[in-house]
Amino acid sequence: MRSHTRIRLIEPTDASPIAAHRERDLEAFRPWEPAQQADFYTRQGQAQRIDRLLAGHRAGSVWPGVVLADGELIGQVTVGGILPQPHLRRASLGYWIAGVAQNQGHAGRAVGLALQVIREELGLHRVEASTNLENLPSQRVLRRNGFTPYGVAHSAIFLDGSWRDGLLWERILGD
Repeated sequence: MRSHTRIRLIEPTDASPIAAHRERDLEAFRPWEPAQQADFYTRQGQAQRIDRLLAGHRAGSVWPGVVLADGELIGQVTVGGILPQPHLRRASLGYWIAGVAQNQGHAGRAVGLALQVIREELGLHRVEASTNLENLPSQRVLRRNGFTPYGVAHSAIFLDGSWRDGLLWERILGD
C-alpha cells in the first residue's frame, strides 16, 4: 500500500525526529552532503537550526518544509535563496528523505508538492537545484518533476574529503 506524502512548514517540535534521522543516516548521507558539526545531529542543534530557518522564513528568504508520510516526519524539503523581485522571481530547492523511507516515491512527491508551493504561494518563475554527479536517484527525482540539467559547477562543494562537481538543474514554472 502506498503511503500518503505531504509537506508542511517546519516547526520547533520537529527537532527531535530530524535529529534522530540525521544521526542514524550520517554514513549514508556522507557522499552527498557536507560534513557537519557534532551538534547538528542533536535535538538542540536541530532546534537552533529550525529557529534560524523560521527567521529566514519570516524574512522571506526561505520556505523550510518537512516531508511527512502518513503523518510521520521522514525528511525535509527546503526552498532557499528566494529572490522574489519581479525581474528575478527564483529560488533553489533542496531535499532529503530518511533512509527508512527511501525508494518509496516520497522524494518525488515532496518535490512536486514543493513546486506547487513555489508557484502558488511564493509566486516564483524559476527553480534551481544541484546534485552530485553520482547521485543518480536524486537526478531521477528532479527529472521526473520536470527539471532539466543545464551545466556543471566544477569543484563546487567539499564532500567526503574532496571538492566535487555538481550537476545544475532548472525548472521554469511560468509567469
